[in-house]
Amino acid sequence: MPWSRDEMAARAAQELQDGFYVNLGIGIPTLVANHIPDGIHINLQSENGMLGMGPFPTEDKVDADLINAGKQTISELPYSTYFDSALSFAMIRGGHIDISFLGAMQVAENGDLANWMIPGKMVKGMGGAMDLVAGVKKIVVIMDHNAKDGTAKFVKECTLPLTGTGVVDMLITEIGVFERPDRNSPFRMTELAPGILTKQEVIDRTEAHFEFALDEKAA
Repeated sequence: MPWSRDEMAARAAQELQDGFYVNLGIGIPTLVANHIPDGIHINLQSENGMLGMGPFPTEDKVDADLINAGKQTISELPYSTYFDSALSFAMIRGGHIDISFLGAMQVAENGDLANWMIPGKMVKGMGGAMDLVAGVKKIVVIMDHNAKDGTAKFVKECTLPLTGTGVVDMLITEIGVFERPDRNSPFRMTELAPGILTKQEVIDRTEAHFEFALDEKAA
């Protein structure tokens, strides 16, 4: 079977390094917090003004005043700190966040990202994604490989309004991992989910051009 959303988040968590300052986007990226590797200490930052987020609380520990940027209830840690949005975005825009995990509606083969709105549908606002992709050192997108109607989300060119141009460094979907060594290079598929057996199966579900960097047994 392809990876579940939880397995996608677990794979994403392998990109964490000790001491990282980390921002988690809405949706699948929030699950990354459940898979922090043993021996790794990170600081989770939320753009609504918190550094050092704790895990999601049990029902009896919910504090309605403690929420992340996605309006989910969270918990605090002994070293958690709070600040206004100006300082929060100064951290992001100043390049002080090491990695951000984001969801997406589309990722283009050149790294363009569309993840904040679909024209004609109501949105609450663009959130912090545009600042994150401009200021964070590494952007990892975690998303379903195809939309509900089967159309590709990893595309030649985004047709939805852009969040940022050429900003995605790694893409993780239920069928595998696509990454590039720098933002001038094409994406290469470096890992295949266990239930995806052939290169052709990946090609059939993908509109974008990418290089296939796996051995021939998966071809």
